[in-house]
Amino acid sequence: MEIIADILMIAGAIGAGFYCFVLGRRLNRFNDLEKGVGGAVAVLSAQVDDLTKTLSAAQQTASKSAETLTELTARAEDTSRCLELQMASLHDIPSTYEPTPPHPQTPATKTSPVATSEPMFVRHRTTGDAA
Repeated sequence: MEIIADILMIAGAIGAGFYCFVLGRRLNRFNDLEKGVGGAVAVLSAQVDDLTKTLSAAQQTASKSAETLTELTARAEDTSRCLELQMASLHDIPSTYEPTPPHPQTPATKTSPVATSEPMFVRHRTTGDAA
């Protein structure tokens, strides 16, 4: 009975060893940096770093653009106030312009084109051209 138990124990140990060997190989392939999930994680990590850098650069550019836009808006408002003041001051100036009365217009007479015996378009040839 002890021999059968020992044989079963040895078979179980060999089976467990083979199972660990297969799992170890699968885990190595899984963590492979070129083909497995480890490679995908490495690539994604690099992409996240690049995206973070790009995002920070975009935020800096957006903040600079916002500052510039704020300055330009303030300048436009100041210019608008100046133009409104100038337009208001123009209303106070008396008008010296007196328009002349319109001349009575005579209806335009239609004239027919003058009939000539010459063609409308003429082609002139130089002496060096051959027909």
